[in-house]
Formats: sequence, C-alpha cells, structure tokens
Amino acid sequence: MTLATLRSSANAAVATIDAKTPAHRDRAVDGLRALALLAVPTGHWLLGGFTLDAQGALHNASPLSAFGFFAPLSWVLQMLGVFFLVGGYASVLSYRRAREHGTSTARWLRGRLARLGRPVLGVTAVWAAMIPVLYALGVPGTTLRTGSTLVIQPLWFVGVYTVITGLTPWCIRASRRLGAWAAAPLLGSVAAVDFLRYGPFASSMPSWLSLLNLLPGWLFAYQLGVCWGEKRLGRQGAWVLLVGGSALFAALLLAFHYPASMVGVPGEARTNSHPPSLLVLALAAAQSGAAILLRDRIGRMLRRPALWAPVVVINLSAMTILCWHQTAMLAAAVPASFAGAIPGLTAGPDTLSWIAARLAWLPLFAALLTLIGRYARGFESPWKRTSRGLRALAGLLAAGFTVFALGLA
Repeated sequence: MTLATLRSSANAAVATIDAKTPAHRDRAVDGLRALALLAVPTGHWLLGGFTLDAQGALHNASPLSAFGFFAPLSWVLQMLGVFFLVGGYASVLSYRRAREHGTSTARWLRGRLARLGRPVLGVTAVWAAMIPVLYALGVPGTTLRTGSTLVIQPLWFVGVYTVITGLTPWCIRASRRLGAWAAAPLLGSVAAVDFLRYGPFASSMPSWLSLLNLLPGWLFAYQLGVCWGEKRLGRQGAWVLLVGGSALFAALLLAFHYPASMVGVPGEARTNSHPPSLLVLALAAAQSGAAILLRDRIGRMLRRPALWAPVVVINLSAMTILCWHQTAMLAAAVPASFAGAIPGLTAGPDTLSWIAARLAWLPLFAALLTLIGRYARGFESPWKRTSRGLRALAGLLAAGFTVFALGLA
C-alpha cells in the first residue's frame, strides 16, 4: 500500500467521523475530556520509572525524587479536575435526556455504573490470569507485585468516579438550590481536614483522618460540572474560579508549604493526591475556570475534521486508556528487565539522560497501548454473549488480583 493510498484512507476516515457527528454534539466538552484522558498516561509514563534490584526485579521509582524542579510538570499533567468537571457536565445532560425519555433514575445509574465497571473487571481478571503464567516464565514475584500495584493505581479513580456518579441526582438538586455555591461546602470540608492534619493539632490526629477528604475532594470539580450543565455557572463564575483558584494555589505553596508535586513522591511523608489535599482543589478550581472560559474557542477549533477525529477515537476508548496504559508500559519494561538496566526503561530515574531516554520510549508505550486496545476495547461493550458462569469467574479473578495488588496476600 502506497503512502498516497494510506493518506487517502485516513482522510476518508476523518471525513466519515466528522459527517457522522450530530450537529448538537458539544465538541468542546469532548475535547476537554480527551485532553484530560491523555494527561493520565502521559503523566504516569513521564513521572513514573523503575529500578532493578540485585535479583533483577523491578521496583517503582520516580524522577521527582531526584529532580524536584520537575514538580510544575505535574501541575499540567494532573488534569483530573477537568475530567471530573466534564464528567459532571456530561452526566447532567445524560440524566436530563434519560428523564425526558421516561427512564428511571435507578435504570440510568445502572447503565452508567455498568459502563464504568466492565473495563475494570476485564483488566483485573486478565491480570489475575496472567500472573501465574508470567511467574512460571521466570518473572520475579517482586516484579509482578510492582506491576500489579501500577495497574491497580488508576483504578481507585474509577471507583471514586463511580461513587460520585451515583450522587448525580443529589448534585443536581444542590445546584438548583444553591447554584455554583453548592461546591463551596466541599472546599470548606477539605480545608477543615487539612487544617487538622497539617495544623497545630496534627500530632494528635488519627492517621485515617485524611480519608475524609476522599469524597468531597473529588466531588468538588464534579459539582462544578453539574452547575455548569445546569447553567448555574457561567463566565463570571469561571473568572472567579480561575483567579481565586490560582491565588489559593500560590498561597498554599508559598505560605503554607504544601508539597509542590501533585503526585506522590516515594519517600515523602506528605502527598497531595491520595487523598486530595486543598492544593488539588485549588488547581481544579483554576483548571475548571480556564476550561469554561476556553470552551467556545476549543469548540471552534474542533470544527476542523482532522482535529475532531482523534478526539472521537480517544473518547470512544476512554476506559481502555485508563485501565490499560500501565500495562502498556509494563509490556516494555518487564521483558527489558531480563537484559539489565536500560536507560529510560529499567534504569533508575536519577539522571538527566534518563529523561531524554524516557521521552524516546513514549512512542513505544503508545504503540503498545494501541495494540492492546484493539482487543481490550471489547470489555467496554455490553457482555451480552458472556454467560453468568464466565462473569462470576471474572469477578473471582478480579477479586483475587485486587487482594494480591493491595498486598493483602
């Protein structure tokens, strides 16, 4: 096949995707979701690395441990605030359409939760089946534990998002009653918990206290998205979020000495993301404000078929990207570990040359994710041809993998 033929086929596919897009489709919202989605694997691939021990087993490591000045990169790549914002906006529209067609709230929720649950069940069941095979092939148990930890890390997000999606009807009611101020109590709750765990009483606070930030911390941006979808948050409110969030972010960093990295750094006592600190909400507020203000410009830009087609493909593979991107990196790193320390892949992320080498590996990770996705995307579709027995087996495998990955067995 010639280059001209490939180009012609690509142009035809792009034109078809554009032609099939309904006129009412909000391209800007889909574009924002795609951007937030791509930030997840990019962040994990750039800010996560490995070291090899004397037995040739892989251990997790991060370049942020050696290069703290890279922390601002995590501010750009931590776009979960935008993802939750867009999720809240899209859920409002979906819920409204469902109610207009006579669909009950319970049925709507079951459909949304099934779409989130199937891919998670698929990736965990597959990994549960792979672990004994890989061990038999000589992959060290420590490497398998490291890989399992990486695979399950993004899935906490899916779990939290599932719970928050179930709260959509209540978020809508809060928006209609309080407008954009419905998100304020969530911000206040996280601020109160942060004061207790980092303030003058920190030494007497229980370790589980930080878990109280888990739900309000991630619900904050989702509630803003619901308010946006309900037309209770416009450009004026977006400016308040952008300016206020940026000011709060700077104050927390400079005056209250919050950790600069938005992701966890091995060896650091404090982390902003697990569970979210007030710094995460400040960043989410600023990102949400910017997203709302840029919506029209993004929408106009995505009228171009060549830009719109990739957005469609990414959104159609959203859960596959979230669930399998760590597997793609491991598919390169685990075989490479048998060859020793390879720069940017299995060597420690503690030199500037590692950064250049890791950038060179990114296309391979993306290619492996694309290849895996060709088969894994089937988990996103309804399992109509799957018997109850196979579903039960998948559930058991997923549970076993979760126990293994969390170090409970």
